[in-house]
Amino acid sequence: MSSKKREHDGKDIVRYYFNRIKRNAGSLIKWVFIAFLTGFVVGGISSMFSYTLSGVTKIREQNPWIFYLLPVAGLLIVFMYKKIGKEDGGTNQVFSTVRAKDEVPFRSAPLIFVSTALTHLVGGSAGREGAAIQLGGSIGNQLGRWMKLDEADMHVIVMCGMSAAFSALFGTPMAAAVFAMEVVSVGVMYYTALLPCVISALIATNFAATMGINPEAFHVSGIPELTMWNGLKMGVIALGCAGLSTIFCILLKLAGQQFRKWFKNSYLRVVVIGAVIILLTLALQTTDYMGAGTNLIEAAIEGGEVEPLSFLWKMILTVLTMKIGFRGGEIVPSFCIGATFGCVFGSISGLSPSLCAAAGMVAVFCGVTNCPITSALIAFELFGFEGASFYLIAVAVSYAASGYYSLYKDQTIVYSKYKAQYVNKSTHM
Repeated sequence: MSSKKREHDGKDIVRYYFNRIKRNAGSLIKWVFIAFLTGFVVGGISSMFSYTLSGVTKIREQNPWIFYLLPVAGLLIVFMYKKIGKEDGGTNQVFSTVRAKDEVPFRSAPLIFVSTALTHLVGGSAGREGAAIQLGGSIGNQLGRWMKLDEADMHVIVMCGMSAAFSALFGTPMAAAVFAMEVVSVGVMYYTALLPCVISALIATNFAATMGINPEAFHVSGIPELTMWNGLKMGVIALGCAGLSTIFCILLKLAGQQFRKWFKNSYLRVVVIGAVIILLTLALQTTDYMGAGTNLIEAAIEGGEVEPLSFLWKMILTVLTMKIGFRGGEIVPSFCIGATFGCVFGSISGLSPSLCAAAGMVAVFCGVTNCPITSALIAFELFGFEGASFYLIAVAVSYAASGYYSLYKDQTIVYSKYKAQYVNKSTHM
């Protein structure tokens, strides 16, 4: 080979690698910028959302009579979605957007903001994370359209928005970043979105912190040494949490079907079942089950003591609230269900009720979302690492035992829970 030929080949190789490095660096810079922008925008709006929910909750607590307006608020929410929301698919629509099957409209953001605030104002048993995911996904989608991103990049910016909103509200950036990548297609992680989701989650968390929205943190007490016997006890409690998560998902589906069957008219549905919620709450003689249930989570983990059937009543009231038209989410209620269940059965088992409440909280979350990595990260960020072994046992057992059920009908189990093979199985059983 001549010296000129070798020189020419050498230049081609250098040019090839230079172009690759340049292309990769350009992509990196682009996504760092997009993630920062998404984190700031979504973090700011999510902070406003958090303040709004705190404000309406205080108004309700100071004016208990507002609870009796629950059917009225339900009518207003149903009316708004009929006139503005059209075929709004909620959180499932965000998942479909990530999988390129749908597009989450920008109108979803103000709709979910207002409707969730109304739900909390009148004491509906609902969370806020479903609203956060939809809010962040909608804003991320709109930012992507303004920046004229292509279809592949639109999926990533929607996940960035999901991570930022989740992180701003809960103060768990690690879990928020992974949740957006893990929840859509279980068994397949969207690693392309790792850097953007991490950056947007961290930016949103810090933005929320500067606005005075501090992350949740719980002190778990009485953590024992991990022995085979203690590990077995935690496994049994986790099995109970897996069963509970399955029942919760099935009830949500069946309730929605039956309510639509019994009450064809959505306005009549929200009035009648809304009245049932009021009567049931009055019969229970407590306001503990209104809102997301963070008060019960704190009582279970910090105090280690709750009413024996708290988990059951929270589940029933959440199913009634969410399946007649109110908005919010089921994740924080699932936290509450798991924490109260774990606390009660922790006392029976002889393990620390506080530890079992913390483990039960993430175990039920794992069962209803099929997100074991996110569940473990939530435990570590909220409770610390001292009880890490117990949390991992709870998460692993719940994931394996909870079957193919989910809060989200558009979630897909891509990789089997029971065999090393792809199944591409819908969770909408």
